[in-house]
Amino acid sequence: MAELLVVEDDETIGHALEASLRSHRHAVTLATTGADAVAVGERASFDLVLLDLGLPDRDGFEVCRDLRSRLPGTVIVILTARDEEIDVVVGLEAGADDYLVKPFRSAELAARIRAHLRRGDASAEAVGQLVVGGLRVDGPARRAWLAEVEIVLRAREFDLLARLASEPGRVLTRDVLMRDVWDEHWFGSTKTLDVHVSALRAKLAAAADQALAVAPEIVTVRGRGYRLGSA
Repeated sequence: MAELLVVEDDETIGHALEASLRSHRHAVTLATTGADAVAVGERASFDLVLLDLGLPDRDGFEVCRDLRSRLPGTVIVILTARDEEIDVVVGLEAGADDYLVKPFRSAELAARIRAHLRRGDASAEAVGQLVVGGLRVDGPARRAWLAEVEIVLRAREFDLLARLASEPGRVLTRDVLMRDVWDEHWFGSTKTLDVHVSALRAKLAAAADQALAVAPEIVTVRGRGYRLGSA
């Protein structure tokens, strides 16, 4: 059982989601405004948040940023009718781990939730301790350092870095990364991978500046995928 926060202003949809999620034995807290969601996020911890963007009081992307700052280790899944690619990119850059467009099948949502909830434990067991140049990745602790500077990572950022670091110098295709970091039955756009790579590059660069060290480079191999160089 997981602790879930559902942020949905339409009470009919919200209660339907709540009933469906409870049928899967999850504990559910329902918030109908952005302010309520942020307030709940300040006083409780959750394994996963389902966030609608069309909230009555605040921009959904701002709420996503606030929840990400308050719940750094929590998976955030945006549920919305907005299907433009720019909305997907903005949502992921705001801190979401996933973006699901309405209408969606309840089976698809349940599969996404299962995938997100099980990835962390599975990846930690597989990673162990990894060292690539000055980068050190501790799988069981789910922490990473460049030299002596810790790199603060979101859940999927850590999983992605760990997967790249598990085979430094080797090109890992987009399909392999989506399968291993997200799920083998992934339904959504792989744009989430590009956004997470961009965020990782920025965090590695910031850590390198702070540590006065050289970070391993995440190299784009056009038409194939990404590889982590050994600095």
